Amino acid sequence: MASNNNNSSGSSNKVNVPEAKKAMEDFKYEVANEIGVPLKKGYNGDLPSAQNGYVGGYMVKKMTDAQEKERADKDGE
Repeated sequence: MASNNNNSSGSSNKVNVPEAKKAMEDFKYEVANEIGVPLKKGYNGDLPSAQNGYVGGYMVKKMTDAQEKERADKDGE
């Protein structure tokens, strides 16, 4: 299946807010380091998909936790 994006990596991931791309990249490496996944800049095809998936899942968890905390703080004002 052909990809419709212009991403040279062949990934189908789409950045919805281009201004956030660098921050999300930095966050990905921060999370990988935090959970002990040896993610490096560039090619990571040598890592098991479970490790890569764990990084993405943990990123979502941290973002969800931050959003919940923000809402709770806002509701508590």
